[in-house]
Amino acid sequence: MTLAKELDKLRLMPRCKICKDKYESKYFLQKTCLNPSCILEWKDKVKAREWRVEKKKIKESLKTLKDYHKELQPVFNKFIRLRDSNQSCISCSKPLTGKVDAGHYFPVGSVPNLRYHEWNCHSQCVWCNQHLHGNLIEYTKNLPKRIGEVKFNVLLQKRNEERHYTIPEVKGLIVYYKEKIKNF
Repeated sequence: MTLAKELDKLRLMPRCKICKDKYESKYFLQKTCLNPSCILEWKDKVKAREWRVEKKKIKESLKTLKDYHKELQPVFNKFIRLRDSNQSCISCSKPLTGKVDAGHYFPVGSVPNLRYHEWNCHSQCVWCNQHLHGNLIEYTKNLPKRIGEVKFNVLLQKRNEERHYTIPEVKGLIVYYKEKIKNF
């Protein structure tokens, strides 16, 4: 064999994924050289990768409704912040700069059925939402101006309706709001 052919053969030879040495492939889709230590290490890596996939499936199957709510709430809040990014605080009407909260008119704890209702949640400055506990007097004055009197009255009626979210509904909302965030 000539030197040129020998060099071409060396250039085309794959490198072992473990020891990085070049080897002559004897099997289709061979990833390592035939060194026993490399084969064992590759097998362990494949098993570890398969275990990570399996563990992820197991964790997903063990999630409760509460876990899905914890996953959805930050996504929903991010959407509210993006939606209201060019508006002022719903309560004090100051421009929103720095950290912004997604403040609920009807609190999540006492009216959970409106937790993910877009008319019930608006961007608020941290001072109004956290230190003034939502600044509800000003929120009540400004909410009908922002969403309209008809929507405000519908929101008041909906607070008395009973609504229980299911896991598939919450999963669907996660996908829905992530898609809306992408489109901003």
